[in-house]
Amino acid sequence: MTPDTTQPERMAEETEKLRELIERARYVLFDFDGPICRLFAGHTAEWIAGEQVRWLEERGLRDLLSEEEREQPDPHAVLRAVHRRDPGGALVSELEERLTQEELTAVASAWPTQYADPLIMTWHAMGARLAVTTNNSPLAVTGYLESRGLSNCFAPHIYGRTRDLHLLKPHPHCLRRALDEMGADPSDALMIGDAPTDFEAAEKAGVAFLGYGRNERKARVLTDAGAACVVDSMEPLLKVLRGQA
Repeated sequence: MTPDTTQPERMAEETEKLRELIERARYVLFDFDGPICRLFAGHTAEWIAGEQVRWLEERGLRDLLSEEEREQPDPHAVLRAVHRRDPGGALVSELEERLTQEELTAVASAWPTQYADPLIMTWHAMGARLAVTTNNSPLAVTGYLESRGLSNCFAPHIYGRTRDLHLLKPHPHCLRRALDEMGADPSDALMIGDAPTDFEAAEKAGVAFLGYGRNERKARVLTDAGAACVVDSMEPLLKVLRGQA
């Protein structure tokens, strides 16, 4: 694109770029929290992170986290911070289990990402093989998909957090597991994610990446990380699949 590119031309170029990504994708790897739903829409991530910090403080472990880490609004960041100090320890295992329970609670108030349900069902009906590759608990993913009637679109390919926290994205472990178990060549796969860690994991796994940024800030973070194609809605993907764009 050039500074003289018109808005219609820009939209046409973006649609063509999107079409190329979609048409070559025989296997689609979805991140969970973001592209499929807003898991912490009701049971907020900020509250969960605060509870993690309070739980540590009650055990006299306040100094295990830096001041910056204690202010983190992301429970996964708190979990990672503890893991760095006590990798593989009982404390990390218990904190991870508590996070899993909070994620299961969050499922009940999660907001479906607009157009995600019909996109998933359409892609599945058209013969694409779908998987979830996420840092969230696979139990929470399964619970949410069952509540939306989407389980058969993914089963059994749900690859989430394990106790091996060093393998969380941006490590490509969960993507490689999905590719291996589906018998997929990375060149035939597409990862849809909403965080730089998703983009980095996809690059390491040799998988094409499509960014989903539901607002300008999230989209900018993805483009700054290097993502070449970012959408702010799942609707353009659905239109391309249905031959409406």
